[in-house]
Amino acid sequence: MTYLSEQQIIRRKKLDQLKILGINPYPSEEYVITTTICNIQKNFTEKETISIAGRLMRLRILGKASFGEIKDHTGCMQIYFTQDYLFSDQMKKEKENVYNIFLKKLIDIGDIIGIKGILFKTKMDEMTIHVHKFTLLSKSIRPLPQVKMDKNKKIYDAFSNTEQRYRMRYVDLIVNDHVKKIFLKRTRIIQKIRNFLDDKGYIEVDTPILQSIPGGAIARPFETYHNTLGIPLYLRIANELYLKRLIIGGFHGVYEFSRNFRNEGMDRLHNPEFTVLELYVAYKDYYWMMNFTEKLMKCICNEFTKNNHISFQTPFPRIPILDSIKKYTGFDLKEMGKEELRKICKKLHIEENIKMSKAKLIENIFEEKCEKNYINPTFIIDYPVEMSPLTKRHRYQKNLSERFELIINGKEIANAYSELNDPIDQVDRLREQMKFSEKNTKDESTSIDQDFIRALEFGMPPTAGIGIGIDRLVMLLTQKKSIQEVLLFPQMRPEKVKVDKK
Repeated sequence: MTYLSEQQIIRRKKLDQLKILGINPYPSEEYVITTTICNIQKNFTEKETISIAGRLMRLRILGKASFGEIKDHTGCMQIYFTQDYLFSDQMKKEKENVYNIFLKKLIDIGDIIGIKGILFKTKMDEMTIHVHKFTLLSKSIRPLPQVKMDKNKKIYDAFSNTEQRYRMRYVDLIVNDHVKKIFLKRTRIIQKIRNFLDDKGYIEVDTPILQSIPGGAIARPFETYHNTLGIPLYLRIANELYLKRLIIGGFHGVYEFSRNFRNEGMDRLHNPEFTVLELYVAYKDYYWMMNFTEKLMKCICNEFTKNNHISFQTPFPRIPILDSIKKYTGFDLKEMGKEELRKICKKLHIEENIKMSKAKLIENIFEEKCEKNYINPTFIIDYPVEMSPLTKRHRYQKNLSERFELIINGKEIANAYSELNDPIDQVDRLREQMKFSEKNTKDESTSIDQDFIRALEFGMPPTAGIGIGIDRLVMLLTQKKSIQEVLLFPQMRPEKVKVDKK
C-alpha cells in the first residue's frame, strides 16, 4: 500500500463527506465559462456578471466573509465569499450551510472550482469577484506546496527543488508562474520559425520515427522490435536521409520539427530525446544557407531575446574551424594525422584514446578550447572532410567540406552542409566510417542505408541542409542554462515510491 501523508488522509475523508452530502466531487457536466481572468483585468467593468473556472490558490476564512484567489490559464484574481450571498447547485440547502459546511470545511487549496459572481473593487482598489454561485469541479486529494512570502515580498518555502520540479512538472506549472511562461515562449518561437519557412514556400512534412536503419548521424540508437514483421527497429537519431529522399522525389524545400532519440549521456545540454528543425532546399549551397540562417536568426532573436550582451547584427563572422583552433590553442592542425592529434590532446589535457577517430579528436579540441569564446553569433566553417561524411567536399580545398556550425553564447545552435549528392563518393565515405566504427566501438550506429544510396543514384539536385537545435535555441532565448528547464518532461531516473510497511 502506498504511503499516505496526514494531509492526504484528511482530504480523502473530506472526499467521503462530500459524497455523503450528495455532492459529486468530479462532475461530468460542461461548466460554462464566459470570460478569462486576463480579459477581466484588461476590460474591467464594475458590477458585471461573469462566470469563470480555475484552481483555488488561496483561501482566508474571516467568519461570515472570506477572501481567496482563483487561477485560470491566463492569470490569478481575488475572489470574495459571503454567507448571505453564496449558493451552490451541488448543495440544495440554505446559504449558511453552503458557506459553513461546503466552503469552510470541505474545500481546500488546490481544488478546481467554478464561480459565478459580480465584479467590484475593494477599498484597496483591487479587482475582485463577489462569488454568488459556487461549484466544485475537481477535488484535489493531494496538497499543493505553498509558495509563501515574507514582509518584503521575498519568496520562501517555494517549490524549488530541481528534481521535484522536473519530475512533477504539473505541480511546477501550478505554483511557479514563470515556468509556464517559458513553455508559452517556446511555442511562440516554434510558430515564428514555422511562419518564416511557410512564407518562403517550404513544405512541412513528417518522416518515420521507427527506422530499420538508424542513419543520418553518428550516435547510439534506442532499439525496439516489431513483432509482426519480426525485425529490430530503431528510434530515429536523425531524419536527414528521409528529407533528402523527398528532395530527390521532387520537392523544392522541405522541413520537419523532428523528435530525435539518442541513447547517450545526459547533462545540462543533452537529453535522450530532443527536438531539431531540419530544412533542405534544392539548388542551394552552404553559402546561401548562411545568408538564410542570418535572416532567420535575426527575425527570431530580435523578437524574443533579452540578452543585451549578445548582438545579432549581420553579417555573422565566418571563421574556418582550423583557424579557430590555431587561434585559441596555438596549434596548426592542417595535415596532421591521428597520432599527432592525440599528442596535441594530451598537451592540452583533452580526452583522447586510441579508439577515437581523427574527426572526434578535432571535435574535442574545438569544443574544449574554442567554442566557449564565441558569444555573438558566429559561423564556424570548412570542417575537415573526415568530420562530415554527408557533406560535399569543399570546391576549392578537397580535404575540407562545405559545412558550418552556428555558435551563439558558446554553444552550437545549428549544423549545416552543402549536401553530398554524389552516390559513389557517399557510399565510399560511409563504408570508411563503418569500417572505423566496427574496429573501435559498438556504441555508434554507422550502418549504410542502401535504399538512401539507391535514391541518390536517381540523382539529387545540389541541396543545402540545416539542422537547428530547438531546445538549445529556446535555452538561449529564455536565458536558461539547463536543457531540462525548457523540456516539459525531461528524462528522469525512476522514482522511489514510499510504501506503508504496516
